[in-house]
Amino acid sequence: MDWKIELIFVPVSDVDRSKDFYEKIGFNADHDQTPMEGLRFVQMTPPGSACSIAFGTGLGEGTLEPGMQNTIQVVVPDADEALAHLRGLGVEAQGVDEQAWGRFVTFDDPDGNTWTLQELPDYSAQS
Repeated sequence: MDWKIELIFVPVSDVDRSKDFYEKIGFNADHDQTPMEGLRFVQMTPPGSACSIAFGTGLGEGTLEPGMQNTIQVVVPDADEALAHLRGLGVEAQGVDEQAWGRFVTFDDPDGNTWTLQELPDYSAQS
């Protein structure tokens, strides 16, 4: 059986501000629909990803308040390039954190939801 994560809900306080932020850092706006009054669904996908994020109004996201999502981790090919990209767009991102299991960059969206970008080690170069 092949399992793939499709969608992660991110709690936000201002849908338009969040959509603008994620578009600014390169996410594709896949959907922005209001099928009925009180329900708006926005789905955005990072470049090259098979998994998207969703946010909006009236979605019943549960009890996770805006700014409380801090478990999203994304693999990037180059942590230094990702850091430079974010900072070039005016996003406050922490510098590269070197660990044995990868190189990490973290940043927050406008609500304080924390993202972690990981450059995986080159396992083929290790003995």
